[in-house]
Amino acid sequence: MAPSVDRHGYWGPPTSTLDWCEENYIVSFYIAEFWNTVSNLIMILPPIYGAIQAFRDGMEFRYIWSFLGLAAVGIGSWCFHMTLLYEMQLLDELPMIYSTCVFVYCLYECFKQDSGLSLFPITLLLIFSISVTVVYLQWKEPVFHQVMYGALVACLVMRSIFIVTWVYPWLRPLCYTSLGIFLLGFLLWNIDNIFCDSIRASRQTLPPGVGVATQFHAWWHIFTGLGSYLHILLSLQIRSTYLKYSPKIKFLCGVWPTLHIEPQKMR
Repeated sequence: MAPSVDRHGYWGPPTSTLDWCEENYIVSFYIAEFWNTVSNLIMILPPIYGAIQAFRDGMEFRYIWSFLGLAAVGIGSWCFHMTLLYEMQLLDELPMIYSTCVFVYCLYECFKQDSGLSLFPITLLLIFSISVTVVYLQWKEPVFHQVMYGALVACLVMRSIFIVTWVYPWLRPLCYTSLGIFLLGFLLWNIDNIFCDSIRASRQTLPPGVGVATQFHAWWHIFTGLGSYLHILLSLQIRSTYLKYSPKIKFLCGVWPTLHIEPQKMR
């Protein structure tokens, strides 16, 4: 589906199996979907800062990989929406599976005293990741990827709700904020897909500044990026609390939430 409003640009005709609702090459000759591209900054810069902070605090490498995995998704999504090339689409979608597997491992292994790796869950998640990759490379059906990603997210939701209901109820605000923001992004993603023709038509009559606000796939990036980032903070808070550290939420520049572990209070 590519209405006549789409233009040709630097990267040539799209080869991806998906072409989203944002009009192509409208803002820049070098960026196919401008707003869908730049909105990925929220999934790149804050997670990199989070990885650095987790390393400084001496947290386990699984949490550093969680932040870096989210940043990898943001970089892959940037490349995909900038080019609309199939190879870049894979660079976006496959890291979504891999990074979420890391999230699952962190959340299901948070109540272990030692910091060693557990081979059984790692093996299961590796088999899952490899299987999804092999099938998706052969069967280029985006719905398959979306269902597999949704299954991993469901595992995170169920585990998170269990922990904040029965183990650490004082973490409910962070948990439900993360989940609510992510679900808002998912809602906007569906609106963007289902009502794309109507949304594109409305942009032709709206002032440019208002039309940008209807780029709902870009909002999906912003809300799911923030929701995923908050989930990592939740996972870190659960783990550090179990280890009897002293985690504290602080706000970078008074706005962006970060988790700090007080070194002098660590065991």
